[in-house]
Amino acid sequence: MAVRKNQLSKASKAFRLIASFLDPRIYLHGIKMLNYWNYSHVQPLRRVTKGRDLAISPDAVFADPDRITIGDRVRIGSRCHIWAGPSTGRIVIGDDVLFGPEVMVTAATYRYNDGTPVTKQLMDEADIIIGRDVWIGVRAVILPGTRIGDGAVIGAGSVVKGDIPAFALAVGSPAKVVGSRNPVFEPSDLPH
Repeated sequence: MAVRKNQLSKASKAFRLIASFLDPRIYLHGIKMLNYWNYSHVQPLRRVTKGRDLAISPDAVFADPDRITIGDRVRIGSRCHIWAGPSTGRIVIGDDVLFGPEVMVTAATYRYNDGTPVTKQLMDEADIIIGRDVWIGVRAVILPGTRIGDGAVIGAGSVVKGDIPAFALAVGSPAKVVGSRNPVFEPSDLPH
């Protein structure tokens, strides 16, 4: 049986709008959102080692920022999560790297066979090194211990663990090299 969606009248929409301004829960939620943004973006970004001319989306999230290094001219898209390990795992991002939206980079992961609950188990940590001029597509996941060579492209939705060679095109879950990119050299990269 087909049914039509009920349409609100203009008066009902206006009443709903006014009621939303009078509801104290909206202001409490706003305070919670400001707090989250402060502890996940504003404060950590002050402690990240940063290069010059960066474009970092205001909703990117950083954890354990003292172990994150970002090179020059890096572009980090909306809702990216850059999480170094809580004790030793570092993330090093080279110059001219481009992150699509919702990329997850984590230098630590929970063990899963040490007992329960999972969140009480130890974490395994390993450094992540991302070379220069790398493009990481939307919703890619970069796992602990990954090394991505200069000029590589990681396809959207890929899950990467291990080594990706320079100028490789890697896609899938787990990511596999399916092609290569032609190296392009800028005049400033050539010897004088």
